[in-house]
Amino acid sequence: MVVIFFSLTKRYKRCPSDQILVVYGKTGGDGSSRCIHGGAAFIFPIFQDYSFLDLTPISIEVNLTNALSKQNIRVNVPSRFTIGISTEPSVMQNAAERLLGLTLEAIKDLAQEIIFGQLRLVVVSMDIEEINTDRDKFISHITHSVEAELKKVGLKLINVNITDIHDESGYIEALGKEAAAKAINDAIISVSQKDRDGAIGQAKAVQDQRVQVANANAKAVEGENLAKVQVANSDADRRAREAEAEKIAIASEKVQSAKALEEAYAAEKIAELARAARKEAQQKADIIVPAAIDKEKVEIDAEAEAEQIRRIAKGQADAIFMKKEAEAKGIYEILTKQAEGLDRIVKAAGDDSKDAVLLLIADKLPELVKTQAEAIKNIKIDKVTVWEGGGNSKDGKTSTSNFISGMYEAVPPLQDMFNMAGMQLPSYLKGEDVEESSTSSTIIVKDDKSKDRSETDSEDN
Repeated sequence: MVVIFFSLTKRYKRCPSDQILVVYGKTGGDGSSRCIHGGAAFIFPIFQDYSFLDLTPISIEVNLTNALSKQNIRVNVPSRFTIGISTEPSVMQNAAERLLGLTLEAIKDLAQEIIFGQLRLVVVSMDIEEINTDRDKFISHITHSVEAELKKVGLKLINVNITDIHDESGYIEALGKEAAAKAINDAIISVSQKDRDGAIGQAKAVQDQRVQVANANAKAVEGENLAKVQVANSDADRRAREAEAEKIAIASEKVQSAKALEEAYAAEKIAELARAARKEAQQKADIIVPAAIDKEKVEIDAEAEAEQIRRIAKGQADAIFMKKEAEAKGIYEILTKQAEGLDRIVKAAGDDSKDAVLLLIADKLPELVKTQAEAIKNIKIDKVTVWEGGGNSKDGKTSTSNFISGMYEAVPPLQDMFNMAGMQLPSYLKGEDVEESSTSSTIIVKDDKSKDRSETDSEDN
């Protein structure tokens, strides 16, 4: 009983908080296993067994490079992801089915492949400006996309940290420079506006001070004059001096007013200059910077098109080279085989080149004879008229015999070829003892002495 009790006690397994107890075998449920986190379960011998899944967080460094954004600009997104096995009931079941028995390194490699793919999808769906400025939105998209895929294998995304984003084309750096230039220009404009407001306020304060002082002085002078007029109405000399003093006071007051206006105009001039500088900076930021970006884009597109043309031309040149090389090899093989054949013919002739030539001519002799016969085969002579004077030429032949001999002489000479082949041409083909003859022809002979004409028809003479 004690042994059985201790055996059963060992089969009762408690699950630590940093692990998941997976009971598999005959669990009695719908799934292939039963997952327990933060509890305990009794493992029936023979029918069931158990294993643990570690909940230790896994940190994965993902250095995504040359990812294509929505604007077809390649960016580098170095980042670090922290993942772990999820403790949600449905996700724990996925982990038990797909991760049980894997080491932490194997789980890390699997998660890294999933993160790489989803991170590329997020980058290609966003503009560079959104990725660079709105990091919260970028991380939100990454979290939503990656976490959905990790849950399929039983993992959970704990944290995402994007360290830095940059691109090889310098577009993000250009955006930073543009933002910095805009901030500097706004600061300069703000300082100019504050300086203008301060100068205007100072001028107004001085103006009010002088006006109030002048008014007070005028009132004081007016009171004194009234008192003096009432006290000493008869003192003309004093009145004249008082009038002169009043004149001087009025002139001084006008001079001060003019100076105040002059200072106010100077302050307004400074404000207008500051406003012009602000407009100039704004025009530069709105026109020059986008134009520079468009120019760089055009240059990049032109370089890409030129590279494509160069590659196409190189491919065509390689194809022509391979074609010519194949033709040269074919000609070389033909000439090689012909040389081998000639070498065998010479060996067959006992290494005598002249006998070899005679063999070649003898081989081609039927074709030569056929060609000789074809030369006059299609010549049709319906009628030949010869005016015979009865005289003989120097060789003792008449005009008619000379004409017939000339026809045979037009036939290509075969005697030389037969001599080269070591054979004799028949005498009837050499043109010897040829008599005047014609085939299906009519010969008219005229005798100058008798002035008579005779016409003789012969079919074969």
